[in-house]
Amino acid sequence: GIGGSFPYGFHISVINYPSVHIRKFINETWIDRHGSPLHPETIMLLWSFIVSVYGIGGFLGSLCCGYLTTKYRKKKCQMFTNLIMLVAALLMALSKTAKSFEMILVGRFLYGIGSGFSLNIHPQYVGEISPKKLRGFTNSTVAVFLTLGKLTGQVVGLREILGSEALWPWLLASSGLSALVQLVTLPFFPDSPSYLLIQKGNEEAC
Repeated sequence: GIGGSFPYGFHISVINYPSVHIRKFINETWIDRHGSPLHPETIMLLWSFIVSVYGIGGFLGSLCCGYLTTKYRKKKCQMFTNLIMLVAALLMALSKTAKSFEMILVGRFLYGIGSGFSLNIHPQYVGEISPKKLRGFTNSTVAVFLTLGKLTGQVVGLREILGSEALWPWLLASSGLSALVQLVTLPFFPDSPSYLLIQKGNEEAC
């Protein structure tokens, strides 16, 4: 759950809090490069791209998920998804230091791809590896961790925590921790029975 539906919920809510700081950063970056400020409408347009590119990435991630999970197995795809999210977190964290708002744009896009993958893999994988008596409970973790992600994004986005002008890059990058946790723990999880039976032909392991 922490690497499945959690990042999706987190990135829906967390982007609202640093909006003023990011728009200011876009303008300051532009002044440093070109010596003149951006028009407020252009700043708002760039800000809109940063917000909406997450949805575009999520759409592409969801489209590719079915084919890739069938070919490469769900656990392997989820581990690769965590690597994408860690790259996105690194881009976000370094964007202010590098004075590049484009890094935020690329980071949000990569987060979107990762979240699109994770949100699809989570209910499939957790349902397949669960014992029958726990299957209903484990499938409900999709909604639980999605809501928990939204809540966590709202809490850490407070000015007193990571929502300040100095710390907003770390706010956007903080969900990389959940990707890191899952990347470390997922190798200890079993492969899905459908993969073991259909792709591997291993009935005993299944």
